[in-house]
Amino acid sequence: GPDLAKPSVKQHLAAIRMLFDWLTVGGVVRLNPADPVRGPKHVVKKGKTPVLTEIEAKELFAAINTGSLVGLRDRALIAVLLYSFARIEAALGLNLESYYCQGKRWWLRLHEKNGKVIEMPCHHKLEEYLDAYVEAAGLAGQDKTPLFQTFRGRSRQLSGRRMQPADAWRMGRRRAARAGIATRIGCHSFRATGITNYLQNGGKIETAQRMAGHESARTTGLYDRRDDDLSLDEIERISI
Repeated sequence: GPDLAKPSVKQHLAAIRMLFDWLTVGGVVRLNPADPVRGPKHVVKKGKTPVLTEIEAKELFAAINTGSLVGLRDRALIAVLLYSFARIEAALGLNLESYYCQGKRWWLRLHEKNGKVIEMPCHHKLEEYLDAYVEAAGLAGQDKTPLFQTFRGRSRQLSGRRMQPADAWRMGRRRAARAGIATRIGCHSFRATGITNYLQNGGKIETAQRMAGHESARTTGLYDRRDDDLSLDEIERISI
């Protein structure tokens, strides 16, 4: 068969070890033959998710035609991912009531992995983009309605059906292509772009960790691409 990546080897080995643990407890075998076997070392310091530069992110927003409801929806969804560091599943899981006023600011209530509920105030641009979309879509007062919906055929009318991650992935690729961005982005790219930009502008990794709903700062660090530019600058020192 094909060679497996190191993480896959470690995952398969763990499954085999668990199987023999169960057989040992049941008295089927005396010893677990997988116990002494050690998987390959695998240390990841930087994630593989493609990240947009600040200029590319601004160009992507600027290229969206906000004269249409589709454009307003897409801009608002991308903004949720970028400004709140939300996973795509959490962003698409938002209902209108998940965007609410508290004090003088508007907040988002995101349901993230492992049952985590993250509530955070909206960046002023995110609030602007969400307000424009909600008003144009006529969603006011429909608290239980999915915030981000598909459209009914070519009618440009919201269908009432919640967007799925595959819909968002296609939308992101389409928007990037129209903006002339060659980077092969996915939905996670907007989350990673937001985290990187936040850290580049002096944000603390511990705060980014809480905002992103990560279990550890090490996971958040995988999204941090601040060293990418530094590495390129160093490489360009070669003057041959």
